[in-house]
Amino acid sequence: MSPTSVAPEDVQSVSQLAREVRDVLDGTFSQVWVRGELSGFHAYGSGHWYFSIKDDDAQLKCAMFAGSNRRVRFRPKDGDEVLLRGRIDLYSKRGDLQLVA
Repeated sequence: MSPTSVAPEDVQSVSQLAREVRDVLDGTFSQVWVRGELSGFHAYGSGHWYFSIKDDDAQLKCAMFAGSNRRVRFRPKDGDEVLLRGRIDLYSKRGDLQLVA
C-alpha cells in the first residue's frame, strides 16, 4: 500500500497507538506474578526503584515506586532471585514495555 492510498482515518499518532496498546495490556495483564533474577538495580532519591528482571532467554524492565517498595523487607541487589507481582505497562515516553511491581 502506498502512502497516498492510506485513508486519513486509518492513520494514528504515536500517542494514540501507544494509548491503545496500553489499554490492551491493562485489560489482558492486570495482575501478573513473575520470577527471575534482578539486574541493573538502581534506587533513586525519590524512593523509586528501577531494574530489570531476567532469566536465560528474556528480560523485562521494571519499576517499583516508593509507596510500594516501602513494604519490601530486604534491600534488593543484582543477582537476587525474586518473585514479583505487578501489572504490565507501556512507558510511552520511551516505548518501553515494563512491569510496574
